[in-house]
Parts: sequence; structure tokens; C-alpha cells
Amino acid sequence: MLHKILPTTLCVVMSAAVYAQKDTSSVTVQVITDKDNKKVIVDKDGEVWQKTTRRKNITTSWFGGLDLGFSNFVDNTNYASAGAQAFAPNSDASWFDLRNGKSVNVNIWLVSQKVNLINHNVNLKYALGLELNNYRFKNPVRFNANLPYVEWDRTEGRAYSKNKLAADYVTFPVMLNFDFGKHTGGYSVTKKHKKGFEISAKKTKEWGFSAGISAGYLYSARNKTITSDEGKQKLKDNLNLNPWKLSYVAEVNLGVISLYGSYAMKGMFKNGLDMTPYNVGIRF
Repeated sequence: MLHKILPTTLCVVMSAAVYAQKDTSSVTVQVITDKDNKKVIVDKDGEVWQKTTRRKNITTSWFGGLDLGFSNFVDNTNYASAGAQAFAPNSDASWFDLRNGKSVNVNIWLVSQKVNLINHNVNLKYALGLELNNYRFKNPVRFNANLPYVEWDRTEGRAYSKNKLAADYVTFPVMLNFDFGKHTGGYSVTKKHKKGFEISAKKTKEWGFSAGISAGYLYSARNKTITSDEGKQKLKDNLNLNPWKLSYVAEVNLGVISLYGSYAMKGMFKNGLDMTPYNVGIRF
């Protein structure tokens, strides 16, 4: 016969996607212990909860993360050089001015893992995903498959409603994570749903940061334009972009929201233009 009732408040901890961590409110439950020292956890509605296994040292998430942010670049090109003028004749820095609000970065994380190194406060995080970058230009610059790779479109009467360079990568980031959030002794608790599903009620907030590097491989590049006379045009080519992209990457976890950023180690083009890309945004 159940004879001992110990009210308590349990924080339910679950591992969500490595890059997608959200928080809900805590839940008050009762721990009922019988004469055989067996415990049953009951919430205020009388529904039974079940304690799960100890927190895993390696957690895996599939299709669990999404980043939304902005793409831009630092332009260190010497436009007076022969290489820059061969790449884009008569060009100067103003040619490649961006529409900042429309130059977007989207990262889709296909699989990610988090490996506990020290008490779940220091972890190794890595993932495999797609990095999609769109650079929207203000000016009528057109890319070509061969030299000159960029030209100013001086067609009389032609108006541009869209002009973008898209560069998409398969990317693999590796980061060292420092999580300062409180944990419930390494255990997680889930609620048993009537239909047999386990539904997480709460996880601890993740406060901390991560930093590391990423390696990306260019799998798609294109210059897409929409003009008044040609309509939609799309040139698919590598456009002299570097096939590999190595970047410094970081994220800051602020409980209910995460911010991310990346900064490439070298320019995005093989030669001619010295533009170092970077991304910043919100991680869901």
C-alpha cells in the first residue's frame, strides 16, 4: 500500500537538436513511495510519469536544426590590380554593394551529435548540414562562366528586379561547447501519454557558448537575375568560386534563443576578387 507522499518539483531534461534548444515551464509533481521503496511519480492531474535512463553521453538529432540569418562579405579587393580588372573590367568596390536585408543565409542541419566530455558542461558538438548563401546585388552586375567573370550590364532600358549570387555548401562544423545551464543530476524524466507516446515536459535552459571550425564543399552556384525584358535568367556554374570553404564558427546560447556566426578563413573566389564571406543569425 502506498503510504509516503513527497511533494517535489522536478525539472525535466531532454536533449533536443544540437542547434535547436527551446525551453518550457517547470511542472510540480508528487513522488509516492510504497513499502518496497518503489517510487511512482504523479502530476496534479493524477497521471503517472516515468523516469527514463540516465542522460546519454552521446546524443544524436536527425533533421533537427535550422538557422536563419544574413550573408555578407568583407571586400579587401585591390580594384587597381590586373587580377581584379581581368575578373571584372572597370570595376570598383561599389559594383558589389549588397541589399543587406535580402542577402540571406539558411542552414539546414541534417544530423548532429553532442558528446559529453566533462559533466555535460563541456561537450563536443558536430553536425552535417547544408549552408545556403544568397548575395543580393544592388547593381546590374552579370556573372559569366569564363573571363571576364563579371560585367556591368549596360543594356539600355533594362531594369533589374532581382540579381543574386547563390553559393551552397555541404558543411561539417566541429565545436567545443561550454554549457553553464543547471542539470538534474544527469537524469531525465518524461511523461507517459495515454496513447503510448513519451512527451517531454521541460528541459534545463542552455546557457553557454560554442566555438570551432567548419569545412564546406561547394555543390551548387548560380547567378539568378530577373529583368524587365529577359524575365528570369539563371546561370549555373562554379563562377570561379573556391570549391572548399573553411570558416571559424561560433554560437551563443541564451536560454530561449541561440545566436550563431561564421567567418571564412579566406576569400570566396579563387582569384581576382578578395571577398571574405561571413554569416550571422538566429539558431532554432
